[in-house]
Amino acid sequence: MRSTLITILAVAALSPIGLMAQKESGATDRLHEATDVLADMTHEGDKGIPQDLLNKAKCVVIVPNMKKAGFIFGAKYGRGFAMCRKPSGAGWSAPAAMRIEGGSFGLQIGGSESDVILLVMNDGGMKRLLEDKFTLGGDASVAAGPVGRTASAQTDAQMHAEMLSWSRTRGIFAGLSLEGATLRPDHEADKELYGRDYNNRQILMGDAKAPAAAEPLMHELDRISMARNR
Repeated sequence: MRSTLITILAVAALSPIGLMAQKESGATDRLHEATDVLADMTHEGDKGIPQDLLNKAKCVVIVPNMKKAGFIFGAKYGRGFAMCRKPSGAGWSAPAAMRIEGGSFGLQIGGSESDVILLVMNDGGMKRLLEDKFTLGGDASVAAGPVGRTASAQTDAQMHAEMLSWSRTRGIFAGLSLEGATLRPDHEADKELYGRDYNNRQILMGDAKAPAAAEPLMHELDRISMARNR
């Protein structure tokens, strides 16, 4: 009886996520949404992502409209893209599609959407993106990113974290803890964009030619990188 109740509650929590997932946009539309999120969240003035962290980042993960919903059990779901600096240091890789999923337990009701950006700060974090699946806060260390153009990441957690994360919900911009969530490749979206089966290593290490739909996102990231390096 108890196991049946737990199953019902879990389904109740996840069903809003399922309904929202059915209404989500296609991969090309998500690229455009990711471009807008990147532009907006890096141009927040004194509330933006610190310049020094953008300069140091090895990779960027952008998840527009990550869903959170729950009734007793909570759930997170989002689809976005990762891009890494090329080994040569000249420019960024083509975008690799990613899924973020996670759950929690507690007294909670309701749902929301958040735009999320993760900066991958070292080689260890970048290697995680090449794997089939990993858990934030488990396989890869993650910390809420500091806010403000002149803010520095001097706490122990931020200095040693492989990834730093931020979110924007209803216009409120803040660091975000994503511990317990999982990141994995979104093969369905990659096939939609590239017309063939690529893995994350092939895309992020520079072997894949970026589709035309990805050009605005890559241009925006290049523009931000050049502005930050002046």
